Amino acid sequence: MNSRSKYKTKQREILLSYFQSVPGVHITASDVCDYCKKHEVPIGQSTIYRQLESLVDEGLITKYTIDKNSPACFEYTGAGSRENADICHHCKCEKCGKLIHLHCDEIEELQTHLLAEHHFKLNPMRTVFYGLCDQCI
Repeated sequence: MNSRSKYKTKQREILLSYFQSVPGVHITASDVCDYCKKHEVPIGQSTIYRQLESLVDEGLITKYTIDKNSPACFEYTGAGSRENADICHHCKCEKCGKLIHLHCDEIEELQTHLLAEHHFKLNPMRTVFYGLCDQCI
């Protein structure tokens, strides 16, 4: 854990509760801001960003950075670490920018094949498949 103090602030607890209510869902900082506005939760944008980074440091949420043109997304992983998080790969539409989150056993088979046959280990935190979504084909 990071050496920064982890204060149990009301804002932190609200954000953590929100993430716990949507397990397995990837959420952007903008989604969190929208949630706070919709539910009239008085948390500023800079506080949200600071709290998200703190929750990542603590291992409570995982941060996925797809590329420099996409916002980072976050997923609740619980009190464990990244190693305990559900592996998620992503597909990004090259036309509209839509991001699709994959939780597929077939991808795990591909990872196993790449490691066994090609001595290459994929980093699921940075694996993105590019192509066209069903709306853009």
